[in-house]
Amino acid sequence: MEKKILVIGSSNIDLIMKMERLPDKGETLTDCSFLQAFGGKGANQAVAAARSGGNVTFVSSVGDDDFGTSMIRNYQNDKINTDYVFTAEKTASGSALIMVGGDGDNYITVAPGANYHLSKQHIDSINDIMKTSDIIVLQYEILTDTLEYILNRAGDLGIKTMLNFAPAKKIEQAYLANVSILVVNETEAQYLTDIPTISPDNAPEAAVKLQEKGIKTIIITLGINGSYIHSSEYSGIIPAYKVIAVDATAAGDVYCGSLATALMEGRSLEDSVKFSSAAAALCVTKLGAQPSAPTRQEIDIFMNNNE
Repeated sequence: MEKKILVIGSSNIDLIMKMERLPDKGETLTDCSFLQAFGGKGANQAVAAARSGGNVTFVSSVGDDDFGTSMIRNYQNDKINTDYVFTAEKTASGSALIMVGGDGDNYITVAPGANYHLSKQHIDSINDIMKTSDIIVLQYEILTDTLEYILNRAGDLGIKTMLNFAPAKKIEQAYLANVSILVVNETEAQYLTDIPTISPDNAPEAAVKLQEKGIKTIIITLGINGSYIHSSEYSGIIPAYKVIAVDATAAGDVYCGSLATALMEGRSLEDSVKFSSAAAALCVTKLGAQPSAPTRQEIDIFMNNNE
């Protein structure tokens, strides 16, 4: 039977400006290109998981505006179960302003809107779908109380969880013991460990400190330097695929969504990270968050051509 992925998190509308370089403080740049696209870390991960072959249910909160209606329709186009995407009355959908430079680096600001209306009561209402899920995928663009409540419930139910600790912000450390797989980049690992700078050289040290919080599997993404994995199954660096970056906006989200798919297919942790690294590499070659999430066919072809 196909295993079930439950993604709980944010939905945004992204307003994107692409430019040759990012502006300095107080500087105005013209001759930019504009794109409006669907985003939000939770939604990006749900779409990435679905397009890479996963059986996905998405739990989120959108506004009662045109954006909210369009978001739900977009998820359904990717065959995502949207029965638990809630609509917050008299509230705007979440939105993000994104500036992307010529090398793919970006500035991002987010107005959470309806995302901060996803409550403990909503989580209580999805108890049945939680019980039948094989993994719950989480990020941190929802309220802290809600995220901690989900982790606590998942721990009580004995359900595997993947937490992408992004964006990094305060959390009661005790809840991290209910995280099965923690995915962090250098900045997020630094936040949780107080290690000043994270690099391939000290990633093992950081992973051990994170594992001491009760987390079984640690994945630290290191950009072009690959991913460091620390678990009972495998420890070591998985190299990144080399591509020309256009927009890195959703690379981490595509990585996490496709990682969930690979794991639910029964792949080893090492092979799953290779799969998600390929998906993330494809993602950065296109502009926009969800528009850049690759299909399963695209990932398989890319991996076959880069063995």
